[in-house]
Amino acid sequence: MKKISDERLILRNLQNIKMTYIVQTIGILCILGYELVQGGLEGMRQNPLWLVFILTTVVYSYLSMSVSVEHETKRKDPKKSLMISVLVLSLITLAVGYFTSITPNYGWGDGILIGAILFICGFIPCFYVYRLRVKQQEDLEDEE
Repeated sequence: MKKISDERLILRNLQNIKMTYIVQTIGILCILGYELVQGGLEGMRQNPLWLVFILTTVVYSYLSMSVSVEHETKRKDPKKSLMISVLVLSLITLAVGYFTSITPNYGWGDGILIGAILFICGFIPCFYVYRLRVKQQEDLEDEE
């Protein structure tokens, strides 16, 4: 198979892939919606398509983050952005943990657990964007 070198054909191929992804996602959402109506939330979550949907959404989000960091017009200090992100994330997780702990039938252990899980799940993307910005900054310094 020959490698495509025409930029118009490459762009058209990427648009075709994008359209296929959109159709596939709509199909998965329709199947999951049907499962939700028929079997409730638990029935939908037991369907293997739920895992496929979540996985593709996470992969797409991480790929979008790398594109958005490369598209930033002004330079940002990666450490400052990371500290601000971690501070905001900490405030959000503390609030969620506190409100979980004062909810009936939940205790402090549940609030700490949910807050810790939220913090870890939020810190990973923050650190990923930090690493992308550091790498972009190093690449810009190498070019100069």
